[in-house]
Amino acid sequence: MKVSHLSIALLVVSSSLLSQESMSLDSYISQTKRDIFSYDYKKNEEDSLMQEDSWINPINLNYNYSKSNPYKEMQLSESAAIKIDQPIFRGGGIFYSIKHAEASKRYADYSIDVAKRKMIKDAISLLMQIRQIDLKIEKQKLQIENAKINLELKKEQYLSGQLDSGFLDNAIIERNIAIQALYDVETSKETLISNFKIISDLDYENAFVPRLELVNQDEFLEKNLAIEMAKSAAKRDEENRGIIRAKYLPMISLTGGYNWTKNERSQFSATMSSFSEEKSYYDYGFKVNIPLHINTFRDIESAKIQQLKSEITVLDKHKEMNSLFEKVMQSLDNLEKKQALSVENIEIYSKLLDDTKKLFSAGYKTEYDVELLENSLHMSKLDSKVYDLDKQVELLNLYEMYVND
Repeated sequence: MKVSHLSIALLVVSSSLLSQESMSLDSYISQTKRDIFSYDYKKNEEDSLMQEDSWINPINLNYNYSKSNPYKEMQLSESAAIKIDQPIFRGGGIFYSIKHAEASKRYADYSIDVAKRKMIKDAISLLMQIRQIDLKIEKQKLQIENAKINLELKKEQYLSGQLDSGFLDNAIIERNIAIQALYDVETSKETLISNFKIISDLDYENAFVPRLELVNQDEFLEKNLAIEMAKSAAKRDEENRGIIRAKYLPMISLTGGYNWTKNERSQFSATMSSFSEEKSYYDYGFKVNIPLHINTFRDIESAKIQQLKSEITVLDKHKEMNSLFEKVMQSLDNLEKKQALSVENIEIYSKLLDDTKKLFSAGYKTEYDVELLENSLHMSKLDSKVYDLDKQVELLNLYEMYVND
C-alpha cells in the first residue's frame, strides 16, 4: 500500500540537534538503568566466550592421601594423577559450536539493544507528551476563559430578558465542564512526570526534546533492529542444527594421563620391617565413540524444523515492519490533514479578529467579542503545535526499530 505524500518518511534523531545539546540518546535513561544494560552486555560477552570454548574438556587433577593400621602397623598411601580426555573430531561439531556461540552472542546483543532502545523511546515519548500536555493545559485555560465570557454574555442577556434561564444554566455547566477538564489534564501531566522520573534522571522541565526527521522506507527496512534480531536467531538455529547433527556422528578423542603412587609401612617392632615404594607412569592413546540412539533422526529433524521456522520468521518480521511503517505513515498523513485544518482555522480567526477589532473601534462589537476571537485564534495555534508533537510521538514507533549507524 502506498501512502500519499508521506511515502518517503521514516524517523531519525537529528544528529546535529543532539550535538548542539551535547546529549546522547543514552542520557535520556537513568544512570542506574545504563549500568544495568552495560552489565547485560558484559555478561553476554563472558557467556559467549565460555560457550565458544565449551568443546574443550577440563584437565582433571586428582590427589589422594590416606593412613591406615589394619595390622597394628601404620600404612601410608599417596597417589596423584593428571587425566586428559579431549575430543578432536566430532563430525564438524566443534566448528558449529564455535559458530553457534558467536551467533548466540549476536542474538543476545540484539535482545539487549531492543530492550534499551524501547526504554529510550519511552523516555523521549514521555518527554514529548509532557510538552504536549503543557500546550493542552494552556488551551484548556483559554477554553475556560471563553466559557466565562460566554457565561457573562448569557447573564447580561438573561437579565435583559433576551434569554430564559435554561441558556444561563447551560453556560454555567459548560464553564464547570471546562474547569473539570483542566483538572483532568493536570492530573494526567503529573502521571506522565512520575513515569518519566522512573526511567530518567533528567529534569523534565529543561530536558532537550530531540527533533525527529524522515528517511525512506527502504532504509528503515535495511537498518531494522527487529529484522536483524530475527536474522541472528535464524543464524543461531542454523548453527545449532549442525551441532545436533554432529552429536550423532563418530567422535574421536585423544586421551592421556600421568600417574604417581607412593606407599609406606612403618616399623613398630624388631620383627617388623618397614618399606617404602614409589612409582609413576604415563599413558596416552585415542578413542572412538559412535552413539546409536533411538531418537537420533527425530532430534535432527526437530532442529531442522526450528531452523526453517526461524528463516520464515525473518520474512514475517520483514512484513510486520513494512506494515508498521505504512501504518505510521498513514497516521502521519492523517495528522498532516488535521494540522492543515488548524492552519486554516488560524487564517479564518485572524481575519475575523481583524474585522472584529475594526467593528469594536466603530462601536459595533463588544470587548467580549474581541477576547473570544483572540482566545480562539490562540487555541488554533496551540492545536497546530499539538499535532506537530503528535507526529513526533508517532515517529518514535519507528525509531524503536531503526538502527541509525
